[in-house]
Amino acid sequence: MKKTKIYLSSSSLNESEVGFLYEKNTLQQSFFGTREIICFEKDIENYLKQNSKVACLSSGTAAIHLSLILAGVKQDDEVLCQSFTFSASANPIVYCGAKPIFIDSEKETWNMCPVFLEEAIKNRMAAGVKPKAIIIVHLYGMPAKMKAISAIAKKYKITLIEDAAEALGSTYKNQKCGTFGDFGILSFNGNKIITTSGGGALVCKHEEDKQKAIFLATQARDNAPHYQHSQIGYNYRMSNVLAGIGRGQMEVLDKHVALRRKNNQFYKALFKDVKGITVFAAPTKDYFSNHWLSCVLIDSAITGFTSQELRLQLEKDNIEARPLWKPMHLQPVFKDCLFFGSTISEMLFTNGLCLPSGSNLTEEDLDRISSTLHKFL
Repeated sequence: MKKTKIYLSSSSLNESEVGFLYEKNTLQQSFFGTREIICFEKDIENYLKQNSKVACLSSGTAAIHLSLILAGVKQDDEVLCQSFTFSASANPIVYCGAKPIFIDSEKETWNMCPVFLEEAIKNRMAAGVKPKAIIIVHLYGMPAKMKAISAIAKKYKITLIEDAAEALGSTYKNQKCGTFGDFGILSFNGNKIITTSGGGALVCKHEEDKQKAIFLATQARDNAPHYQHSQIGYNYRMSNVLAGIGRGQMEVLDKHVALRRKNNQFYKALFKDVKGITVFAAPTKDYFSNHWLSCVLIDSAITGFTSQELRLQLEKDNIEARPLWKPMHLQPVFKDCLFFGSTISEMLFTNGLCLPSGSNLTEEDLDRISSTLHKFL
């Protein structure tokens, strides 16, 4: 008999959170309204603090797209983007007709390297082109080196967009990820730390940016009794029903973060005495990761096996694991884009593996994962 599949990061949604929709009469009274959206935005703003202004949207990708528009990115502009990330961080650059310039990672947080970032800025400015924006990513929930990156963005007066899609609940120097940049990005996709089944949010510094984002996200309808449009808009607004789910999920966000961090401790203990396997961990106490996904690096010269071989072994026991992100500068669709860095993100992709990390992993699931790994090791 085939064992039940253990997923990498399945959604965790219980009856009480769905029941929130009925308690607040969202389904009965507000199918076409915005009451729950507005309340969900306020919930997130209160959680993030830093006087954040939040617009709830249909996805994190939509939030990146709107942030680029608000940053004034246009045809043939250049945008600096972390290479080691999911394609949704980079695709909206192309939506705008702009050109991605990819930046390598550093070894401590696996995120954008400040040294290579500044090198790229100097190179492009020497070529007569000043980049319009920087997109950094807090990968797998680990905060990037925001002090250095923010200082560089400020020095060269370049808009900083902070992709915190995987990092809701993470902090750097006790400040929530998503609140450092000129714009922050959140995701509530089905596999994220909390979910609305699909959805995202744009975090802004100023109320006028939030309102402009909402205007663009609702087809850019002008203030008139008829349907009038003076600019191109998008169908990017979050639905009221999904926002109601989000409000219920916000009540368990801290619990989900604690559970993900507990999973990370489980893997640290599991691999503690195994030479050649390193569990991804925060470099200092300044970094608090939600550990959305727990990841390992495998040195095959020491272990005698590769990350791919370990992944396939887990797959035999119906346990999902996944390679780390393939860097954007190695993707066929971006093969002609400029890249600044070395081989760090390439090394991470080759040697890394994401392990099951869901907030709803049971003790039975963890025992099965442990048993499979012990047998293989």
